[in-house]
Amino acid sequence: MAAGRVTSEQLVEGYLARIEAYDEQGPALNTVITLNPDALTTARALDAEHSATGARGPLHGVPLLIKDNYDMAGLPTTNGSVAMAGVMPPDDGFQVTRPREAGAVILGKTNLHEFARGLTTVSSMGGQTRNPYDPTRNPGGSSGGTGAAVAASFAAAGMGSDTCGSIRIPSAHNNLVGLRGTSGLSSRDGVVPLSTTFDIAGPLARSVTDLVLLLDATVGSDPSDPVTAGADANIPDSYLTALDADALRGARLGVLTMLLRQDIEDEPVARVIDEAVDDLRHLGAEVVAVDIDGLAELLDSYVVLSHEFKFGLDGYLADIPGAPSLADILADGRYHPDVEARLTASNAVDTLDTEEYRDALARRDTVRHLVITTLDELELDALMYPTMRQVAAVIGQPQGGDNCRLSPHAGLPAISVPAGFTPDDLPVGLELLGRPFAEPRLLGLAYAFEQATGHRRAPASTPPLGGLARTEPSH
Repeated sequence: MAAGRVTSEQLVEGYLARIEAYDEQGPALNTVITLNPDALTTARALDAEHSATGARGPLHGVPLLIKDNYDMAGLPTTNGSVAMAGVMPPDDGFQVTRPREAGAVILGKTNLHEFARGLTTVSSMGGQTRNPYDPTRNPGGSSGGTGAAVAASFAAAGMGSDTCGSIRIPSAHNNLVGLRGTSGLSSRDGVVPLSTTFDIAGPLARSVTDLVLLLDATVGSDPSDPVTAGADANIPDSYLTALDADALRGARLGVLTMLLRQDIEDEPVARVIDEAVDDLRHLGAEVVAVDIDGLAELLDSYVVLSHEFKFGLDGYLADIPGAPSLADILADGRYHPDVEARLTASNAVDTLDTEEYRDALARRDTVRHLVITTLDELELDALMYPTMRQVAAVIGQPQGGDNCRLSPHAGLPAISVPAGFTPDDLPVGLELLGRPFAEPRLLGLAYAFEQATGHRRAPASTPPLGGLARTEPSH
């Protein structure tokens, strides 16, 4: 684009052609819920601006996709539910406003597990999304629409949300890089709540560098989300300065054994992680086994999420004229059967003023203390483990091997980076977890691993369509 060989308009047209060829036909990945009718007009305007005054920055004219629990003025925020198909937000969410101000083009909104409450990305609004590495399998969730779309090159990158793995799991299953930042790193304003304690939103991308470019544009303090009050003081001018191909030399990493092997079905992924450990050592890192007494019992809880869901959702919907409540949605009955039990249980919660809820919140502080103490006492840069202990399950089968809880329960940052493939060519993600606001260190470690190993490869189900049209460089 800088050299004038391709325009934003051509990029948008190219991505839309891929969506038509592979989302609706061919492998029928079914990632997109709605396309932005103004995308081409926006791209043309950004091209004119680029010619007249230059680029605003690295996102100028770059097409992105966003999960359909993000607010974008002019498009409904369905949250994957037919019952929310008419919910029209009044404005853009914070993490939509910021990329658009940086010149990004929002192509459309992607499917998610309905209400973001599941790992396999099936919804009444969008149906079942498929994994481009094997369309008989799920793409992870809940941000599986974004994950599969970015993996299949339907956009340059995408935005998701993570309450218990919903960015990192689709990243692992779709051979992507995904970051769950420190709690409070970025605003949740304009993202439909699932759990106000655990929710965070952010990017998924095909490389660490791409993720950083989008991260730079979306982090920061926001008065609309008080949890971000301390973010600006902990954010560098650009995370690009953290990307060091030698970052693993002298690093000390701890393999969290309890999250590596638990069941016989975990073995194919565990073997890929074993190979990744060998690679890390060859790249100059010291890798040690780590066990944290009592951690498994502390993580064995969804109490906070299940208690907060109704109050967060109803609070969001109350601000939109004509929007239903959770009780209305249940009475209406227009939701996917997969989420019925969870919706019903959450609707039965009458108050957060319970010992069970307070105890669950207190366990979060205990987990955080345990993890940070372990990192400090063992002088570790990060803990590491597979993002998922098992590969993406065949659609309709239960998904096992979930390792999502540690990062949200501790409030600590974690990045998933491609670790390789199992013998049946299914992607595996390696997760690195660090101290509060240690995103630069995690990004550096992930970048060094990515650059040395080169595990990212495009899925065979969505090959090139023949390339973009080229124009002569402008002068």
